[in-house]
Amino acid sequence: MIDQKQLFKTIETALAEDMGTGDITTMSTVPDDKTVSGSFIAKADGILCGVDIAAAVFSYIDSDVHFKNFFSDGDAVKYGDVIAAIKGRAFSVLTGERLALNFLQRLSGIATKTHEAVQKIEGFAVRIIDTRKTTPGLRIYEKYAVRTGGGYNHRFTLSDGVLIKDNHISAAGSITNAVRRARDYVPHTLKIEVETETLEQVKEALESGADIIMLDNMPAGMMKEAVQIINKKALVEASGNMDEKDLREVAATGVDFISIGALTNAVRPMDISLKFK
Repeated sequence: MIDQKQLFKTIETALAEDMGTGDITTMSTVPDDKTVSGSFIAKADGILCGVDIAAAVFSYIDSDVHFKNFFSDGDAVKYGDVIAAIKGRAFSVLTGERLALNFLQRLSGIATKTHEAVQKIEGFAVRIIDTRKTTPGLRIYEKYAVRTGGGYNHRFTLSDGVLIKDNHISAAGSITNAVRRARDYVPHTLKIEVETETLEQVKEALESGADIIMLDNMPAGMMKEAVQIINKKALVEASGNMDEKDLREVAATGVDFISIGALTNAVRPMDISLKFK
């Protein structure tokens, strides 16, 4: 659930970025009292996300703009489907058009890409999860889109859990040192995850008492061997260019999670347009 107050702050910032000193094109070409009506149309198949955010954009700009959606977040839409109808003062609709479409297109692209990944591992007891590779300032919405597409969220912030990566290990001296220091520092309610690149590191992370062991950029055969070594004594996450790999082959190794940064940082926006009648 997206907090409305926070959403309006995001919209305010985004509008200020887009507007500059004003929409000079609309102000110079469209009569101030002109009213328009139009439709948001899907130009591709996909999973819709961001409908309520698009509506909030116009509500923020002008409470008299009427926005009626025919599909909701999480719905599958086809090419040509009319997603929503809009009616109101031309200046208000044109002011919010690009921002509303930016949200709709990007979030629907993320939801669609996530849905495709989830479908690929159907039948396996594994979750598709995102990462912190998100657009600065838009993380909460992009992670919402991942959930809309059927995926799950990794950490939202650095304070959500301990994730010891290669640079932490280097700075701490070893996996063992890093895990020990983390155990002494954080409350027992926080999980400790360790990134590993070799089977030797997997063994050290397991012996150190890591709660989650990340297998980073390992081939499927090595991942399967790592899962056998861990033997359910810790949760296992597969990571590293997963968007380029056979997800069913990865899922078959027995991992619990597959994290895919490309869900949010390499997504193709879904093609959606607004057409006036």
